[in-house]
Amino acid sequence: MNRDDFLPFALPSVSEDEIKEVVDTLRSGWWTTGAKTKKFEADFAKFVGASHAIAVNSATAGLHLALEAIGIGPGDKVITTTFTFTATAEVIRYLGADPLFVDIDPQTLNISVDQVEDALKNHPEVKAIMPVHFAGQACEMDELLALAEEYGVRLVEDAAHALPATYKGRRIGTLGDATVYSFYVTKTIATGEGGMVVTDDDAIAERVRVMRLHGISRDVFDRYTSDKPAWYYEVVAPGYKYNMTDIAASLGLHQLKRAEAFRQRRELMALRYDAAFSELPVRLPFVKRPDDIHAWHLYVLRLQTGELMIDRDRFIELMAERGIGTSVHFIPLHRHPYWRDTYQLDAADFPVAEQVFAECVSLPLFPAMSDADQQRVIEAATAILQDACG
Repeated sequence: MNRDDFLPFALPSVSEDEIKEVVDTLRSGWWTTGAKTKKFEADFAKFVGASHAIAVNSATAGLHLALEAIGIGPGDKVITTTFTFTATAEVIRYLGADPLFVDIDPQTLNISVDQVEDALKNHPEVKAIMPVHFAGQACEMDELLALAEEYGVRLVEDAAHALPATYKGRRIGTLGDATVYSFYVTKTIATGEGGMVVTDDDAIAERVRVMRLHGISRDVFDRYTSDKPAWYYEVVAPGYKYNMTDIAASLGLHQLKRAEAFRQRRELMALRYDAAFSELPVRLPFVKRPDDIHAWHLYVLRLQTGELMIDRDRFIELMAERGIGTSVHFIPLHRHPYWRDTYQLDAADFPVAEQVFAECVSLPLFPAMSDADQQRVIEAATAILQDACG
């Protein structure tokens, strides 16, 4: 098959507005963190409805900064889900703390509230909970916030999938102590690489701002572009190099303006997939609160392999043979050698994640897809599944 005929799993959507803004930044001579990053931060805080938004160079960096800002350190434990990308857990290790993995809800695939509660009861060294809003659907935040308050722990949300999701009418980003979004190239809005830490806590925001750029007391933009340049600065902590550039922010400014249009397009495609696959041996994505906004970062089918003559891996191969890219979200962390061996994790302790992993496949779902592109996906998946029924 010609490579030009291959439909990838995901592609970013770019308009002339993003291109012009990037060109303007390049011509300005100021490419690093500056006025456009500040504008993106202000626009994002307003969009989410939070007091502070701090732009960083990745969501991984943002999660690291958020945990550092709430005081996570050696000997602490942070509860999180095994059904996530490794970045969610690795940032805990950056700080010398340890992740405490729990299983997921069998319907939403979000973190299991019951298992979070059990972990809190049995591990007094837990200092924080870090839920992941899987595929763009909000976790059970009321229950998680209640547990955080009851046990005196902090709550940092991994919202890499969740822009512009809501929970009971409130935008994700206004609920926990801090929330971190991702602008990786496949996410619901994209800056290539990038992320945003959102919080209503002034102390967290101040700490994140300082630590994202070497622990320096003043942003470089402030020091070099004011009417009276102030060359003097102070290093107040051993910080990191996590700042966002104005080049990336130039993309973010216009991607954010299109976030709702992107979401509507994704939702429409998700509904088309639902209708197309409703009579086939698959489980469709479960939407727990239809009145809330689902970001639809991912559309995850769960193959009913007991009714099929092929497994999930073969389904992916057959889709690729038909020129369609798919993915798997996620290989649970307890299956990866580092996490498994370091913490002596047993797959038997995560039965839901194990079952979902064997069944799940993410189909292409991005706004740049045409209706004809989606129809190709539907026809290919339908043909494969029907043939596999025997």
